[in-house]
Amino acid sequence: MVAVGEQIAALPIQWDAKGRMKILMVTSRGTKRWVMPKGWEMDNTKPWDAAAIEAMEEAGARGTISSEVLGTYRYLKVRDNGKLVPCLVRVYPMLVEELKRDWKERGQRTRKWFSPKTASKLVVEEELSELLLSLHKKPHKQPIIRDLMKST
Repeated sequence: MVAVGEQIAALPIQWDAKGRMKILMVTSRGTKRWVMPKGWEMDNTKPWDAAAIEAMEEAGARGTISSEVLGTYRYLKVRDNGKLVPCLVRVYPMLVEELKRDWKERGQRTRKWFSPKTASKLVVEEELSELLLSLHKKPHKQPIIRDLMKST
């Protein structure tokens, strides 16, 4: 049996002036493809708090993050030694309240806001694409998103 790595990701969101949801994505350091801020769980840190730390380090985004998982997706992570590790990623939505001008990985990544539909077309992971596309219509109706908005 192949060991599966478990990762956490933040889904940084906000609404534009017309009330449309936008998703903040970053480029990966290696391939420069569009991804969610994500990483490994951290010792003595709740998974959603670790996802918020990743959002800050990778995208300079700070905000309110849900403790509820919006969804999951799988992908193959290429390790530095070239080995492939199957990973399961738990996605926590985060309502962005501030974008830092300077952040830890600023020189290594690009960040940009996209509509959920556009974001779904940019990612290569099929399950992540489906998750993003599910936010295209009536994102306010999703209980986790609705609860997150009420908490701020």
